[in-house]
Amino acid sequence: MNILPRLAGLALAVTLALPLAATAQLANSLQGEVLEVLNVDSYTYMRLKTSSGEAWVAVTTATIAKGAKVTIANATPMDNFESKALKRRFDRVYFGQIAGAGPKVAAGGPPPAMQGGMPNGMPGAMHQPGGGAAPAIATTPVPKASGADARTVAEVVQGKGKLKDKTVLVRARVVKVNNGIMGKNWLHLQDGSGKAQDGSNDLLVTSKDSAAVGDIVTARGTVRTDVTVGPGYAYAVIVEDASVKK
Repeated sequence: MNILPRLAGLALAVTLALPLAATAQLANSLQGEVLEVLNVDSYTYMRLKTSSGEAWVAVTTATIAKGAKVTIANATPMDNFESKALKRRFDRVYFGQIAGAGPKVAAGGPPPAMQGGMPNGMPGAMHQPGGGAAPAIATTPVPKASGADARTVAEVVQGKGKLKDKTVLVRARVVKVNNGIMGKNWLHLQDGSGKAQDGSNDLLVTSKDSAAVGDIVTARGTVRTDVTVGPGYAYAVIVEDASVKK
């Protein structure tokens, strides 16, 4: 049996597959010359001259000189993005990391959705529960809120599957705050329940309302699970758009 036609077909398939794989990788990267550099706490914004025009990108703080040629890997676009730190709004900015530098996690936390516009250090725990969460704070237990939807921090984290997309009410102490990230304030709450070892002691809440570290607050919001905010910023559970009262 003549196998030449089969071999030719296989070679053609491999030839076609290679460009497709390369295209998939290139679709998530940006290359260009650095025209402008703006630094904020924990992040570096750069205006790049690319083959398709100028583009703004943001990466974890890096020392980059104007005129340098860079490649931004895992570039994720965010439209109409406002950076509180820079006091400006971008029609579009790409969050990612400099190729070859490896992904970096901002201490304590979203944003790239990042900080100061995400930048500042995305709030929260990367791949929660576990690493990256706010440190456990030695605090006296906070009494659980009352009502049908009242839950402790541990009940929300451990029961996230059944509570997904449902409203919960949590009374707890604020142990960490990241303000003005993606137009929201990101609060870490702890009430003495749960364990630091598995992350069930800490709950991340987003809100338009503000609070300070040490405040005991009541937060009512919607439980979301498996939330990805930006490259490398994934949350197993988060309570979103909460109303927060002292």
